[in-house]
Amino acid sequence: MAAPVENTYRQELRVRSSHSSQMEMPTSVSAARGDDYDDKLQAAQRELERIQQEREDLARKKQELEELTARKRTFMTQQVELTEKLGSALTLIDRELYDIRQEAEDLEQCRVCFASHMEKLQKLNPEQWTRDNLHDKLEKAGMALDIAADEYDQAAAHFEGGRSGAIFGRASKRGRSRGRSSAATEFSTNLRNGFAFNLPVVVLGGLALIAYLVK
Repeated sequence: MAAPVENTYRQELRVRSSHSSQMEMPTSVSAARGDDYDDKLQAAQRELERIQQEREDLARKKQELEELTARKRTFMTQQVELTEKLGSALTLIDRELYDIRQEAEDLEQCRVCFASHMEKLQKLNPEQWTRDNLHDKLEKAGMALDIAADEYDQAAAHFEGGRSGAIFGRASKRGRSRGRSSAATEFSTNLRNGFAFNLPVVVLGGLALIAYLVK
């Protein structure tokens, strides 16, 4: 009788073990499925983070490009404005330098002429003139004085209104037939033609006049 009971007991253990195994299998499958879901969720999260990072990078690059474009436009505008200012200034500077050089040349020639006239006038000594030659001396001295005064007036009219105008003051009104405008024009013409202050002619003329006066 003991053998059948023992066999029956063993059969029950097998059934219980099999049933327990069947109960444990769904739990393992559920756990595996949960892990797979978590992995997919984490992967999706990482993908979203990557996409968000790319969007931020693109937005930053777009902003940088817009800032660079704005700076480029500003630079081009300033470049054009400054180029125009510099070009205009260079043109005015060139004109100013030309006028300065021209005036300097005119002043140099004027100085040579005035120095020659001053030397001639300083050598005139009326106290030494005798009654016999007084008439001739006065005529020649008056001519020299008129020539010097005439050229001074021409120079004053020529430089009037310019940088060197203060040197001469106003052209004196000596009652000559030509006015200030014509005098300035004549003076400028003489300068351009090289006759007004031609140094060799002035020197030779001065020497001839001095030689004539001392006779």
